[in-house]
Amino acid sequence: MTMEAEPIVTRAYGPTPQYPVESVDNALQIVMLLATRNELRLTEVSAYFGLASSTAHRLLAMLSYRGLIRQDPKTKAYRAGPGLDLLAFSVLRRLDVGDRARPVLEKLNATLRETVHLGRLEGAEVDFVASIESPQALRVSNRLGVAMPAHCTSTGKALLSALGPEELDRLYPQADLIQMTRNSIASRVALDVELADVRRRGYAISNEEGEVGVISIAVPLRSGAYALNASVPVSRMTRSLRRAVLSELNAAADEIEAKLP
Repeated sequence: MTMEAEPIVTRAYGPTPQYPVESVDNALQIVMLLATRNELRLTEVSAYFGLASSTAHRLLAMLSYRGLIRQDPKTKAYRAGPGLDLLAFSVLRRLDVGDRARPVLEKLNATLRETVHLGRLEGAEVDFVASIESPQALRVSNRLGVAMPAHCTSTGKALLSALGPEELDRLYPQADLIQMTRNSIASRVALDVELADVRRRGYAISNEEGEVGVISIAVPLRSGAYALNASVPVSRMTRSLRRAVLSELNAAADEIEAKLP
């Protein structure tokens, strides 16, 4: 059996890259094909992409090496591997957390009338898994699905404050840190000082460090896996609003924590 007569089942989701890498594209399409098939064989992959058997074998070997596929030792067919399962479970868990937190975020958003986010660490970056924008005309934009350097955000600093020295050393081996604005923390020494303050206060602040014109406050959930923040245009952030934001964030964080497994 070959796949020569079958239509391409994978599709593009954006413009063609200026400098496409064919081998990467082929590898990704192999993984995507497994979403519609229980298994693939070397001859099928070779025929599908019009590749020499040796080239198809190298692609499959690399995917196997990273655990995205695995080869059945008896049939020699390739199936989804543990790495692909891990990716799927990670996405489903993220969606589940966002769904569970959504009612609390909606209530927090309605109370504060400011943009609220729920985020977690992905290495040295923050990944925002849930977000609701302020209903006001002047507002901070939704960052759902956006990754930002953790040390430039209140959410990131709240999460980094829960890590030990060894983990921080792994994430930040260099003395100098990238800056998103001129207010961003620029060195590991300064970051350590800031994180000590976050631990003492119990919350983190980003004062135009991730985006000019934006102040955000974040509190970590007790588990340390997620942090909740409210992002406010700097022109609207008064002392009384800051107190109200912090109070509401702490209450919402406790409520979200109670909903998570």
